Amino acid sequence: MTPGTRLLVNAQGERYRFDPGSLSLELMLTGGPGPYERYEIAHTPSALAEWFTGSRLALTAPLTDVRIRPAELAALKELRGALYRVAPALARGESPSEDDLALLNSGTAETPRPLVDPGTRRLAWAPPVTGKQLLGAVARDAIGLVAGERSGRVRECSADDCHLLFFDTSRSGNRRWCSMERCGNRAKIRAYRARTETA
Repeated sequence: MTPGTRLLVNAQGERYRFDPGSLSLELMLTGGPGPYERYEIAHTPSALAEWFTGSRLALTAPLTDVRIRPAELAALKELRGALYRVAPALARGESPSEDDLALLNSGTAETPRPLVDPGTRRLAWAPPVTGKQLLGAVARDAIGLVAGERSGRVRECSADDCHLLFFDTSRSGNRRWCSMERCGNRAKIRAYRARTETA
């Protein structure tokens, strides 16, 4: 599977692929506050470190040596909690709170350092990639969704029973579904049935 694309399971046990299109929105798939606690996978620093190796950061260069300390795990979860307030606000066209923006701004101190691997002459991340660097990468990504060229493109799936958020990468900017494999396909089936019933 392509880094950044995640395999999700719905309440009926059906599996489908979902690409949120953004590192910060992707981090939200690791769990979260309140009703999202049941999806928590970042129970330990090593569990979140392993998750990051399949994140969209690996599209740029492989993540092989990721080290997250307990305090960094807590900071990443705090940032993730803020994303659960910021991203829905963006999808509704609202402004995030000043406190949440301050949290995003404070997290951008460090990001993974790129380098050229002497053996392969390919891009690599300078090891080790720390939790603080990952926090910086996620915070910078989120800031890009709030302001700049990427702003105005956070969407919530149009399905009534789905609340997944994604960055709309479509050329026209009118993507409606989290996944054509799941919600888009269900909408097409409903529309087809409605047409055949009225005919």
